[in-house]
Amino acid sequence: MNKYKCVIFDCDGVLIDSEPIAIGVLVEMANYLGANIELDASMVSLKGKSFKYCTNYISQRIEKPLPIHFEQDYRINTFEAFRKNIQPIKGIKAVLENINVPFCVASSGPENKIRLNLELTRLLPFFEGHIFSCYAIQKWKPDPDVFLWAAETMGFKPKDCLVVEDSLSGVRAAKAGGFDVYGYTEHDYGNALSKEATKTFNSMDNLLKML
Repeated sequence: MNKYKCVIFDCDGVLIDSEPIAIGVLVEMANYLGANIELDASMVSLKGKSFKYCTNYISQRIEKPLPIHFEQDYRINTFEAFRKNIQPIKGIKAVLENINVPFCVASSGPENKIRLNLELTRLLPFFEGHIFSCYAIQKWKPDPDVFLWAAETMGFKPKDCLVVEDSLSGVRAAKAGGFDVYGYTEHDYGNALSKEATKTFNSMDNLLKML
């Protein structure tokens, strides 16, 4: 890896296979309230979006505010589902074991969720001390600030860093911050990344070769 001095990984859908679980729980809770949302469509429309975006979307569908404890219940339900079903993205451990430059994770999720899922998938030791959550700065993708914060803290400029993302919001955030971004397309339900990412790849084996 000559061009890049640091790699910034998204978490959900890049390190851990969490998005079908999280969006599945969200859709189930939304439909209980009468939102009438289809899971397949939600995998395209809600993937990579902030939780606030998702709750606003559901609120518009049901034409009233969500229950006051909706987020708390969502976190409880998803954490339970993660503990039962979460898996690492296939091949990601080999990538992390073979990268020869510093790397970190920058995610839209809260840090306790990031840490839980990395611990459950035995990836946490790779990222201890290098976890950056949008909740810490109250800025969410496609705003680039979480990537800019991660790069600065790691000691690098955006031009020296590669971002690895699987969502359109994340790709756009990276580009807005001046980063190159590789789009992971194995679960690119909307087939949208190829037009906007610097490069795309469909397996972690391919990413390792690209690095």
